[in-house]
Amino acid sequence: MGSWHEQRLRVRFEETDSMGVVYYAKYFVWFEVGRVNLLRDIGIPPSSWGKMGIHIPVVQAHSDYEASARFDDEILVLTRVASVGRSSIRFENEVYRLPEKVRLSTGHTVHALTGEDGRSFPFPPDLKEKLTSS
Repeated sequence: MGSWHEQRLRVRFEETDSMGVVYYAKYFVWFEVGRVNLLRDIGIPPSSWGKMGIHIPVVQAHSDYEASARFDDEILVLTRVASVGRSSIRFENEVYRLPEKVRLSTGHTVHALTGEDGRSFPFPPDLKEKLTSS
């Protein structure tokens, strides 16, 4: 659906495990960094969602791992809006180690659109339009 948004990162020491490789859960942190920057780039930063009384909690997260990264590796996180439902959104991610562009991980997160009360409600048309045209 949407085009890929790019975010470059450097692996921090705290992201590695006792074997010196990136701990698997850190990929979800990188997915979040990509997602937040994508939303900011298309004009709906996450800080504005709260002001609108909207929350987008994660209801599903998945990652497949193909290779590992180590401290100080340069990482490329690609993120795109895969689909927007009535009251949910799915983001897809791909993570690469640079400069060789070795794919490390593919994955996705699914988020529900909720109000302050935690109840689901449909996307406002203008918000859905921005997300689907990203």
